[in-house]
Amino acid sequence: MLVVAALLWGMAFTAQKVGAEHVGAFTFNAVRFALGGAMIGGLVVWLDRRRGIGQERRRRLSRSVLGPGLVCGSMLTAAAGLQQAAMPDTTAGNAAFVTGLYLVLVPVFGVFMGQRIGWLTVGGIALTLVGLYFVAITEAFTFARGDGLAMIAAVCFAVQILAVDRYAGRLPALRFACSEFSFCALTSAVAALGFDRRPFAGLDLALIPILYGGLISVGLAYTLQVLAQRDAEPTPAALIMSLETVFGALGGAVILHENLGLRGYAGAALMMGGILLAQVGPPTRPTKTTRPKRPPGAR
Repeated sequence: MLVVAALLWGMAFTAQKVGAEHVGAFTFNAVRFALGGAMIGGLVVWLDRRRGIGQERRRRLSRSVLGPGLVCGSMLTAAAGLQQAAMPDTTAGNAAFVTGLYLVLVPVFGVFMGQRIGWLTVGGIALTLVGLYFVAITEAFTFARGDGLAMIAAVCFAVQILAVDRYAGRLPALRFACSEFSFCALTSAVAALGFDRRPFAGLDLALIPILYGGLISVGLAYTLQVLAQRDAEPTPAALIMSLETVFGALGGAVILHENLGLRGYAGAALMMGGILLAQVGPPTRPTKTTRPKRPPGAR
């Protein structure tokens, strides 16, 4: 399930790249997160009925996720909006690897919250930064605007993941996801009116990328992650999910005929090695709170 989820997230970079040609960043995210939230919301209703959960308990559970959903959904709006805004000025492969920085930024930010990281994690971070240099900075020392936006998005994703980590352990997972995605859709719609050049225009031209981003990347892949992590150990799960960066580069190469070049592929290999090395380091906190988190539907 986790391999399939990583594949679906990786392929979403290609969908986002195509979608960016027709609609604004926040418009794209508003519609796809609305679709993903509706899909998971339908799953919640079906599970409630199957389990015989009473109306009063359903209301209590739903109210419990409203505040956390608003906080994390607003953070997700900023992170996903920056990532989508980066797409016109970078490749799907570059966006995948640069966004993958969040996997090493989370333990770095965790240090400021009193967590400890091991030498393997430090080495992984260093290796990832070297790889980023080769992926994002050309031999002429130029830095693409899209890569810069993707890097800021990775920082925002890391902050959002830490916020999710604070709430997720004590909330019903699917309800929390539905609340987060719904608030992300709402705040993205508001942002689209202020930042997109043509708010909600061109949706018909981006229909397939939006459907993939909403129903497959957000709805299906996140559900697979939730189901899989009931049985998967945290470290192997994180390693498997980090493969989305590889699948993102492969999708760009196969579908969009992108070519990172020798320098880019060498940097991508270094970044992937650094991400894996950081993930196999000792946990920064007790196992109960070190479930691997990713920004659901961000790909």
